[in-house]
This record gives sequence, C-alpha cells and structure tokens, in this order.
Amino acid sequence: MLIPHDTRIALDMVVDLVNTAPEGEEPDRLADIEALYGFVRDHSISGVESLTARDLSGVRTVRSRFAGVFEAPDARAAAGLVNEIVAEAGTTPQLTDHDGYDWHVHYFAPGASIADHLAADGGMALAFIVVTGEQERLRRCEAPDCGRAFVDLSRNRSRRYCDSRTCGNRLHVAAYRARRKEAAG
Repeated sequence: MLIPHDTRIALDMVVDLVNTAPEGEEPDRLADIEALYGFVRDHSISGVESLTARDLSGVRTVRSRFAGVFEAPDARAAAGLVNEIVAEAGTTPQLTDHDGYDWHVHYFAPGASIADHLAADGGMALAFIVVTGEQERLRRCEAPDCGRAFVDLSRNRSRRYCDSRTCGNRLHVAAYRARRKEAAG
C-alpha cells in the first residue's frame, strides 16, 4: 500500500494521539497543557504557539472521535465518523512545503485551533485509508493486557500486536514456552 509521506505522518499522529488515552492502570498521557505541548513538539506540528485548557479539552475530544474510527464495525460507519470529524474541523486544503518536507497538503484552515488542525489532517489521513478500502488496517492490539491502536501496514494485513510495548514478542515467547513445557511434560 503506497501512502504519501504527509498521510503517513498524520496517521502516526492519529495513532499516537489515540494511544494517549488512559487505559487500565495507565494514566492519561495528555493530562495537562504541558503534555499537550510535548505532543505538539514530538510530532513537529507547525503553527502552534500558545495552548490553553480549551485546546487541551478540544484535543481530548478529537482523540475520542479518532478512537471511534478505530472501533467502527465497517467502512460505512468509519466513513460517517470521518466525515463528521473533517466537516466540523472546517477543512481548507492547501499545498505547502516547509520544515524540510517536499510539497504536501495541509487540510486545516490558517489560524485553526490545535484541535481543528489535528482533526482536519488526521481525519483526511483516516479518509485515505477508508477510501482505499483498507479500513480493516485500523486495529487495536490483540494482546490481552493492551488494546493500543495501530495501523497495520503489513503486506498481507496480518499484524496483530502494537509496536509500542513488545506485545508480540511477549506473547510469542509465552506460546513457545508453553509448547516446550507441553512437549517435555
């Protein structure tokens, strides 16, 4: 699956944003404005100067809506959610080349809030996945103690675990040890 670099960057941002949500005993990784500044910095999100509690609340809302796309039962449901996200963000597509990247498209309006910025660019990246018939690539980790979001970009759509916690390695080692124990016993 060929994904343009701007779409890939936006998909990575969406996944990372969804994975900031509190899960199990893990706290909210967007607990305060400082954490939001860190997210903006880590993702090199351009055009963000000052952030407020309103921005934090808006980004948390976008995060929840993106998570809904990962939970959507089919492409039609995912498309409906993406359409709502993108429409509410007030998209204004524009070509740009900045920060060492060649020409790419930003979908957010100039001066947009950080929430609208993320919703527009992230929503359009998710739209790309749905339009290409690849909605099933938007997944949750199948490890019993995880559930983090990821985009399965494997050739045969076979990825089952996230990269962020070594979930696949842990479960493969456990299965190997169980097979060895069974063979020895």
